[in-house]
Amino acid sequence: MQIRHKANRIRLLTFKTPQMRAFHFSWLAFHLCFFGWFGIAPLMAVVRDDLGLTRTQIGNTIIASVAITVIVRLAIGVLCDRIGPRLAYTWLLCLGSLPVMSIGLADSFESFFLARLAIGAIGASFVITQYHTSIMFAPNVVGTANATSAGWGNLGGGTTQILMPLIFSGLLMLGVSETLGWRLAMVVPGIVLFITGICYYLFTQDAPDGNFSELRQRGELEPSSGSNSMSSTFGAAARDIRVWALFVVYAACFGVELTINNIAAIYFFDNFDLSLATAGLIAGLFGLMNIFARTMGGVLSDLFARRSGLRGRVRWLFIALLCEGVALMFFSQMQALALAIGIMLVFSLFVQMAEGATFGVVPFINQRALGAVAGIVGAGGNAGAVAAGFLFRSEALSWQQGLFYLGIAVVVASLCTLLVRFSPEVEEQQAQAYSEAAGDNGDSALSLR
Repeated sequence: MQIRHKANRIRLLTFKTPQMRAFHFSWLAFHLCFFGWFGIAPLMAVVRDDLGLTRTQIGNTIIASVAITVIVRLAIGVLCDRIGPRLAYTWLLCLGSLPVMSIGLADSFESFFLARLAIGAIGASFVITQYHTSIMFAPNVVGTANATSAGWGNLGGGTTQILMPLIFSGLLMLGVSETLGWRLAMVVPGIVLFITGICYYLFTQDAPDGNFSELRQRGELEPSSGSNSMSSTFGAAARDIRVWALFVVYAACFGVELTINNIAAIYFFDNFDLSLATAGLIAGLFGLMNIFARTMGGVLSDLFARRSGLRGRVRWLFIALLCEGVALMFFSQMQALALAIGIMLVFSLFVQMAEGATFGVVPFINQRALGAVAGIVGAGGNAGAVAAGFLFRSEALSWQQGLFYLGIAVVVASLCTLLVRFSPEVEEQQAQAYSEAAGDNGDSALSLR
């Protein structure tokens, strides 16, 4: 894929250019998707009592919320290559809002499980966010653009943990019962998602020079057939061992973040004898680190690339992932609340920097099959969350034991970065593209103007 006129700077307060509109709408849409995707997580203590769920059943719903996303992320990546990110995001948001609003109709474990399964599809929004910024920004800032848009999107995991209990409490103050309150609370994110889908269609475009359909009509973009068909691009990505190495790497960072988003509130509620609101607030701190942590991962990826090229990006990814695993093992052993919160924040920092570092590498694996690569790697995050979910559905393991074993798995997964290598020709080509995009003005890649 050869997209022209990519932006070589990120001007945060500019909304006039298609690059910055795509940047802001993509992170905002992904942020709001978390309210639908994980809005029920901080209310699980209430749902557990209302529906009479066991720990095993809660674990199964956690797995359901991320399992379907694996399949949808694989599909949405190649769909972006075909119809463009604008239409893909519009359909995902509008259709995804329906199960979010209807989860309140659940009256048993089975119906609740199916609702969480359907809602999980909106987690594919991440792939579209990364795809859209990848084709809008040049090599010198693409790591920063991808990390910032995804990080501010992931921030929704934190704000959801904080705001959903407040929405629930507000409904209770109006005289609504707890049984009805959690059901009505989920209608709010559903409506917001539908409106966002319409806005994405109206105010964004696929690429700097127009939508994919227009570019293909003008001969500026390859037709979505033959070697550029959905099956061909997916096959090219699936045959590359580096893609599957990054699949495992992303499972060990974003998969871990999804797992913590699902269990953090109930973990602090049960282990430290806190109120639901306090537990949600503390759990929200984990996600709030995304306001800067994932951006740091992308910025450092771009800086390592400036010094050492693509090898530098991979080297930084290994460091971030290794530190994440060690920090998680320490977090699992904390017994005092203050220490648990402090180590959780350090752990969160490296989790999110590792995510930013991963998608600082992804755009350079196969640019002709960018959507397929992003889809497979993105699916890895959810596959990791599914695998981790089995640790927390077992009655035989405590929360602390599950977290410790998960930390060991992350350390092992960091070794997969050794499989991500680039040929000398690709290294030289990307070094030249980086130099041309960066120019000689020395300005910061991320600015307010």
